[in-house]
Amino acid sequence: MNSLLQAKPLSSHTAKSLSGVCRVPGDKSISHRALMLGGLASGETRISGLLEGEDVINTLKTMQMVGALARKDGDYWVMHGTGNGLMLAPDEAFEFGNSGTGCRLCMGLFGAYDFKTIYKGDASLSSRPMNRVLNPLREMGVQVLEEEGEGRLPITLQGPWQTAPIEYVVPVPSAQVKSAILFAGLNTPGITTVVEPHLTRDHTEKMLKGFGAELEVETAKDGTRRISVEGQGKLVGQDVTVPADPSSAAFPLVAALIVEGSEITLPDVMLNEARVGLITTLMEMGGDIEITNKCNSGGEEIGDLIVKSSELKGITVPAERAASMIDEYPVLAIAASFAKGETNMLGLHELRVKESDRLAAVARGLEANSVPCEEGEDWLKVQGRPDGKGLGGGTVTTHLDHRIAMSFLVMGMASEKPVTVDDGSVMETSFPGFVSLMNRLGGDVR
Repeated sequence: MNSLLQAKPLSSHTAKSLSGVCRVPGDKSISHRALMLGGLASGETRISGLLEGEDVINTLKTMQMVGALARKDGDYWVMHGTGNGLMLAPDEAFEFGNSGTGCRLCMGLFGAYDFKTIYKGDASLSSRPMNRVLNPLREMGVQVLEEEGEGRLPITLQGPWQTAPIEYVVPVPSAQVKSAILFAGLNTPGITTVVEPHLTRDHTEKMLKGFGAELEVETAKDGTRRISVEGQGKLVGQDVTVPADPSSAAFPLVAALIVEGSEITLPDVMLNEARVGLITTLMEMGGDIEITNKCNSGGEEIGDLIVKSSELKGITVPAERAASMIDEYPVLAIAASFAKGETNMLGLHELRVKESDRLAAVARGLEANSVPCEEGEDWLKVQGRPDGKGLGGGTVTTHLDHRIAMSFLVMGMASEKPVTVDDGSVMETSFPGFVSLMNRLGGDVR
């Protein structure tokens, strides 16, 4: 857990150019789900490419606390699961650190069991709302015995003798809420259904099918999706290959676009349609991004990205694209800072309840580094300066948010003056080795 005593300030300085092959860590969303389902399924699950950041390791420890066995075997993590419906009551509280995904999905996974579970996190996670997951779980019969304030950690849950299946319309686009309900449905008799008016990440649906769950997805003409899972079925261990995380790839990708004379290759990046909003947006802005070597791996499309420095132009990013790139808006704001004209980003209300109030954190960081911007309740306008003159020179408060830290370190690679973040240690949650990787490409972060 971070504190002021452990904070590690870092500064990023102007880079001459970036070049080389940049292999980013495995996808965090897939890594979390692979550990959860591998720890639940009968038999052995072998996972390659697992992201070994703090968030994912906390999920691994959590699964071990309910009876799953895990060991490292060369490049693989090997899980021996408990079997669906056979997880054990934990002896201690779960510690999730900064991981909203791990915490919310585990609330669904464990909430359907007739035992008590306690969920804790760091200061950032403890400030984030959990009612969006707790409310449907309450409908299924889960009791919230203790909570801090209104739906905030630490939270204590008590599952019923038997949860009740529900049909739940997700009020805001959230893959975490959808996944938590589906996971709760795994130990619930009957059919549990989530109705999703807007497409969100579908990793959970794909992986559940891969592990043998009886799951159906129906898509209406208006795009509304009904995802139904039959409870109390058998899940069987699988081999899982975790592709490169597109949210992590976003940082070197944007850096290569804005640092003059750059060309890098990002291999094996996941290209799931619900995750490529940033790539689409950057191409619309004039980004030179070539996608090659497309193939399918474990139900997910992957490919290599060849990225070259580009003259970007400001655009309006539609609100309906937000769900497919919600984690990438901080680094998109950095790209916009070096684009010609104004970039207008809409539909950003979900950024208010991420690891930090990301919308406010980005706006304050831009202001501290002389980037003209305007912030609304759910929108952000950024006026770019293509040559980077006059930009930088400020210190950014990260609020224990890894994506804020990495985004502004990317900014310093193209701005006239260095950019400093107050704590770079938070990057270990999702991108271990970020600084060394960027410096190998030609960056100057220290």
